[in-house]
Amino acid sequence: MGRVAAVIIFTILGEPVSKANSRQLVTIKGRPAFIKSKKALAYERDAVLQIPSTAKQMLQGKIKITVRMFYASERPDLDESIVLDVLQSRFKNGELVRPGVYVNDRQVREKHIYHGIDKRQPRAEIEIEEIGQLGLV
Repeated sequence: MGRVAAVIIFTILGEPVSKANSRQLVTIKGRPAFIKSKKALAYERDAVLQIPSTAKQMLQGKIKITVRMFYASERPDLDESIVLDVLQSRFKNGELVRPGVYVNDRQVREKHIYHGIDKRQPRAEIEIEEIGQLGLV
């Protein structure tokens, strides 16, 4: 009998930042490059601290994710990419430096993203489920 896939549910408080609209142009070693803005880096730093340790399962199969993103106003664009980045494991030189909910956001095969407004408590409500093994049809 196969393993039953668990559903991981938690909330990250704070307003998710659009990665695409918050890039900064900088010069690195004489070459132009786009990096995340200070606001995006701050959101990432704060969001990582809010992931429950029980959610850091480093899932390795295909992932289905539902994110309900609540913004303080209508101004921000709906962009879940920074949330997906926060949820993945971090590696440096092949070594694990931070376990995540899943290993890599390339595992996400199904996304349901919703936009809402909550002026008092912007947040991302996250639901993740492993739906199959990578490489299997």
